[in-house]
Amino acid sequence: MTLQNYRTRSTERDDLNHPDSDRRPGPSSRYFVARKKRLRLGERTLVMGVVNVTPDSFSDGGEVYNVRKAIERALRLAEEGADIIDIGGESTRPGSEPVRLRDELGRVVPVITALEGKIDALISVDTVKSEVARQALTAGAHIVNDISGGRFDPETAHVAAEFEAGAVLMHIKGTPRDMQDDPRYEDLIGEVRAYLSEAADRFEIAGVLRTSIIVDPGIGFGKTVAHNLELIARCREFSDIAAGVMLGPSRKSFIGTLTGRPVKDRVEGTIAASVAGVLAGADMVRVHDVKQVVSALKVADAIKSIHNRPW
Repeated sequence: MTLQNYRTRSTERDDLNHPDSDRRPGPSSRYFVARKKRLRLGERTLVMGVVNVTPDSFSDGGEVYNVRKAIERALRLAEEGADIIDIGGESTRPGSEPVRLRDELGRVVPVITALEGKIDALISVDTVKSEVARQALTAGAHIVNDISGGRFDPETAHVAAEFEAGAVLMHIKGTPRDMQDDPRYEDLIGEVRAYLSEAADRFEIAGVLRTSIIVDPGIGFGKTVAHNLELIARCREFSDIAAGVMLGPSRKSFIGTLTGRPVKDRVEGTIAASVAGVLAGADMVRVHDVKQVVSALKVADAIKSIHNRPW
């Protein structure tokens, strides 16, 4: 299947420029808005598919380390059901070092340019650099996914506001270089909530609407196995901060610790963590194994809809 003739099937995304876009959602409807595109929250779990255009990401580094392979992977993930394709050009694995601006731009911008307008899935750029965010949004991205919640580069909030982009704001303790050096918390949920609330406030002050913000408690980013499990089980406690909550458990080391499986063989653990998070209140998951997770979430969402039915 070629880039030119590929279109994904979309049943949930709305375009605010559509003739019927003046319809107001009902009181129970929630949306995540990114550059006048809307993704409905709550009816089913949204899936963000991972495309790492890097030589050294912890899970898939080097697999799509060129533009052609990255485009092919993005198309495949969209076909498998991803609502958002997240393009990243800098590894944030534990112990990783920052990459040069020009290298990151050279990895992500050509991929976004090639995909823009060719898939129905929204495009996200995974970066902590405001200039990468700016050029990615100029190339057609809809969302900035910032693992620092805007702390590493405060200008990112203003760039997101300028483009009316969506923002996914994550909690991290420290930096990728040192985040797993004995992370400790006196009040895990309280500290993560405070960080995410401050990040959301920062972006709102810059001009980003709360309906355009998703928060992510940062599974694996300065967390022990116990921290990760508690955050997944209690992710609903972050739902009042912004439009919704995303979890990124995909192939993470806590799954390896619990199962003994190597990084490329953690799909079952990823599914379990994703389903548990969804039943605990997550609106979106960020995963590598889109096809398998989408299938599992269809069942989880059906069960969740019964559990949430008003009696």
